[in-house]
Amino acid sequence: MILQSLYDYYQRKPDLPREGFEWKEIPFVIEVNRSGSVVQIEDTRIIEGKKKRAKAFLVPQAVKKASNIASNLLWGNAEYVVGWADEKKLADRKSKGKAADYQGRLKEMHVAFVQAIKALPEEIKADEGIRAVLQFIDRSGVSALKKYGEAWKEIGSTNPNLTFRLQGDTDLVCQRPAVVQSITHSASKYDVDGTCLITGEETEIERLHPSITGVWGAQTSGANIVSVNDGESPSFASYGKHQGYNSPIGKPAAFAYTTALKHLLAKGSKQRLQVGDASTVFWADKLNSLEDIFADIFAEPPKDDPDRSARAIKALYEAPKQGVAPIKDEQTRFFVLGLGPNAARIAIRFWHVGTVAELAKNIQKHFDDLEIVRPPFEKPHLSVFRLLLSTAAQSKSENIPPNLGGEVMRAVMQCLPYPDTLLQGAIRRIRAEQARRDQRTGRLVPNVTYSRAALIKACLNRQQRLADTTEKEVTVSLDHSNVNPGYRLGRLFAVLEKVQEEANPGINATIRERFYGAASSTPVTVFSNLMKLKNHHLAKLENPGRRVNLERLISEIVEEISDFPSILNLADQGRFAIGYYHQRQALFSKTHWS
Repeated sequence: MILQSLYDYYQRKPDLPREGFEWKEIPFVIEVNRSGSVVQIEDTRIIEGKKKRAKAFLVPQAVKKASNIASNLLWGNAEYVVGWADEKKLADRKSKGKAADYQGRLKEMHVAFVQAIKALPEEIKADEGIRAVLQFIDRSGVSALKKYGEAWKEIGSTNPNLTFRLQGDTDLVCQRPAVVQSITHSASKYDVDGTCLITGEETEIERLHPSITGVWGAQTSGANIVSVNDGESPSFASYGKHQGYNSPIGKPAAFAYTTALKHLLAKGSKQRLQVGDASTVFWADKLNSLEDIFADIFAEPPKDDPDRSARAIKALYEAPKQGVAPIKDEQTRFFVLGLGPNAARIAIRFWHVGTVAELAKNIQKHFDDLEIVRPPFEKPHLSVFRLLLSTAAQSKSENIPPNLGGEVMRAVMQCLPYPDTLLQGAIRRIRAEQARRDQRTGRLVPNVTYSRAALIKACLNRQQRLADTTEKEVTVSLDHSNVNPGYRLGRLFAVLEKVQEEANPGINATIRERFYGAASSTPVTVFSNLMKLKNHHLAKLENPGRRVNLERLISEIVEEISDFPSILNLADQGRFAIGYYHQRQALFSKTHWS
């Protein structure tokens, strides 16, 4: 299903590379004249942010190789193209006493590059661009490049991809008409040896599928979705079939699905986003506006356009009201695929197929569940990344639990309960940070943050809604009618903390720093003492009217609490956090005491 959908996407995208070609970033282009002399080494990189990024060129498709030596046609890294050692590899081999082995392998790599060119038909080798490259190899080679100091220094230290351009041309040598025609012709010639599972056609089966690049955390050289270990060992065979013949995909279909996936995963693609460790891509059966806004809905907005997500979500909500067809589309299918690293292969984190209308409805439910009262400086909508960060130690992305991003996205796409680990993680961080202080000012900072409160509300409501329990759903703002013990005790704790703050202006630490964890899990152990302590604090208030109002609020909260529970389960610990958060927001609201 996944491969079929990617194959179909390739068919509807005429701008994707045709069979035999791929887009590849090439940092340096060696420009030669017709006699093979070097004119210049062009640095194609441009600065993006703080990094340099190479320009992508349409080049002959990379040859599939593992540890064996196999060269691409007219492009490759410096080891292949000019036979120059990678400085890091050479130093490593020297430290292991294997420098001679590496030098020998280096010669074989360069010979393979030259042989790939010489294996071209004679009429192709007659092309002046090909002749110029062969003359460069025979006459000039490395010695002609060393005079380009800075560029050559980087080539030696980074072993980048290199290719050639003929002086006066705008295209690369590998893009010249004769070369393109030769590759296109070769790609159309197959030895029929099986039936393709994707197309159903009799064709040549792909033994080793092209590598896929762009998956965060996977090998930079590429990895595979469809892969069976190398060799002829019976342990890797099924009914006597080895490697790609275990799941027969024809060469044209294998090229199509891998090209489509690499296009979706490419840097700068508008159809990908990173959710935890899951590289997420999406597409539709046909052109649809949801493709344009899907990433903006879930991703953290860029610093230069902080309102981008808000605009995308607003468009999603307003489309049904305005009768906008693309979002109401109940015929077009929409696909969401989450991929994660897994050694030399790519793991499927999640896969969702649904109509555009169904998916739009589920996304709206997700944001409805997250909606909660917030401080005015907070953004109205939370990205999945911010939700995941709220469960991570020190709020660092590297501490987000593996697979959690994929599980959250699956819950959003299919309107399922959010994973239990999400609720557990939020509550765990709230308790761990009850005494966290700002490193600059030294003052306590909130532990029940906007993002954690929104996440807990969404988890609890979806859990009980889909379980069809009688428990009252958590509301967007303070709910005076909610009598759940956890919610009531959270409200009470917030008021007791406020009483302490007003009784001791400028206090450095409140009851939260010492007692939040115990109050939210084993209330009976602390609340009796806190209730006695609040009498002392109330007595210190100079404003009698304020004292009466706070006493009245405490009485209203404890009216429904018959006894302090000995323990609160995880869900009620979440309600404690929400009650605390709701009450704190209300206490600092201008209209609360009006």
